[in-house]
Amino acid sequence: MNKVIVVEGLTDKTRIAPLIAEPVTILCTNGTVSATRLEELLLPYEGLDIIVLVDADKSGEQLRKLVKREFPEARHFYINRSYKEVATTPIRILLDVLISANVRVNQLLAEG
Repeated sequence: MNKVIVVEGLTDKTRIAPLIAEPVTILCTNGTVSATRLEELLLPYEGLDIIVLVDADKSGEQLRKLVKREFPEARHFYINRSYKEVATTPIRILLDVLISANVRVNQLLAEG
């Protein structure tokens, strides 16, 4: 397991987990966090491929800025603002985002 995907909430995790066809760790920040809490969450995964996929809203942007400052090596992937939340983004769009992040996806879903 060499990839870590950072999402905001359990609904985001529940939405993307079935799409992924490789062992990854999906971490929920449970909303906006402090720099200290973010370090506690991500420090054990330092050196791994950290992928950030958060909501296209104010709290998602705050979290994204914090991750960029504390873990500049993290890779950031975005959903269109019109979807607002990872949890409400269409599956096809999430599959495309995961593929662009070099995450192996469930082929049955990708083809369907």
